[in-house]
Amino acid sequence: MAAGVSLLVAWGLAFGGFELVHRLRVTPEKVRAFLRDTDLAHLTGPARAKALQRLAAMLNALTLEQRQQARFQGEINRWLGTMTEEEKGRFIESTLPTGFRQMITAFEQMPEARRREAIANSLKNIRESRERWTTNQPPDQASLETNRPPDWSPELQEKAVKAGLQTFYDTSSPQMKAELAPVLEALQESMNSGRLFRQPRFPRDPGP
Repeated sequence: MAAGVSLLVAWGLAFGGFELVHRLRVTPEKVRAFLRDTDLAHLTGPARAKALQRLAAMLNALTLEQRQQARFQGEINRWLGTMTEEEKGRFIESTLPTGFRQMITAFEQMPEARRREAIANSLKNIRESRERWTTNQPPDQASLETNRPPDWSPELQEKAVKAGLQTFYDTSSPQMKAELAPVLEALQESMNSGRLFRQPRFPRDPGP
């Protein structure tokens, strides 16, 4: 009897722990709900700082794909528009992926042609991810700024290649850094996965 009770208690604790983890697990939907339900424009002082810190922590808990999805939903842009330049700068710095500076150093050691290709591929991957997410969403959600391409014109891409990402990023305004962040995250993911360093395969010459 005692063994049975102990087993039930153990199962109850395990289930309770699972439910707690499930509730605490950050998802793009939870990020969107927090952004939607919290009016940053009406917060001041410690409450405002706490809201910004919580959003940064939630974004940092997401995978790259989930971070992109959260951005596609458009609510983050509304918050960014409400932040001061100082808040925006701190927020961007606090949500940079681990190893971001090392990625920039590695990127700048690549040949210029490969750097140009890497940026173009990152932009392409973001567009494709946005299109996939939009296709699977109800019309009211899919319309939230999801069809807007990344804010990297050909001139901006060339500037990043020529000036170097380190100088380009460090001299950018907080607003520009916010626009650069999604592409730089995608670029880091490509470099971490090794996709940028794989040589293309060509078909063998069958010979005579």
